[in-house]
Amino acid sequence: MTHLLLVRHGESIWHGENRYAGRTDIPLSPHGLEQAEQLADWASSARLTAIWVSPLLRARQTAEPSERATGLTAVVDPRLQEVGYGRAEGLTWAEMEKSFPAPLAAFEADPVAHPLPGGEDPRRAAERAVSCFREIAQKNPNGRVLVVTHKTLIRLGLCSLISLPLSQYRNVFPSIINAALTEICIDGRSGSLLRFNAPVRSMAAASFEEDES
Repeated sequence: MTHLLLVRHGESIWHGENRYAGRTDIPLSPHGLEQAEQLADWASSARLTAIWVSPLLRARQTAEPSERATGLTAVVDPRLQEVGYGRAEGLTWAEMEKSFPAPLAAFEADPVAHPLPGGEDPRRAAERAVSCFREIAQKNPNGRVLVVTHKTLIRLGLCSLISLPLSQYRNVFPSIINAALTEICIDGRSGSLLRFNAPVRSMAAASFEEDES
């Protein structure tokens, strides 16, 4: 079995205003760069076997210190990029309510049946996320892999992997903390959620010791 440590990128420059970034290629904020260094401190003793990362800048900036700390070169995979939000990209919730109130209300009721206007179909996003997770596991049998990606993609991937309704992804997983660790285990076609939203400081190297009980 393979352990994947899923990480939402560090805080971006749009975080303070809570703007929907999606595919918009924005950088980390100064605090986000600090979070990336904290992640690298953890990675240096986490016995990682590989690092995979979204091609978007905020994810690559998050992964770079961990690459330096471990000596691993990240695999950049487009399947790990964030869900596209269409007309919502760059907007706050309040701005969306003014621009397209009816589609936004439909999205809030069922984000899978009614994606944001012009946005990516969440079902396809979930498929590409799980496809990538399973390929990582196949290429790293019995490994521990850091996967730096994005909030909505993680939530959709988790729902699909552990057989939760995709339409509930915003309710079941309301928040993914920047630079926190979510650990999943993939064994063949099955997947398990072991940890969710764990701050890196709580994930000491001792937590990876083999269970001898």
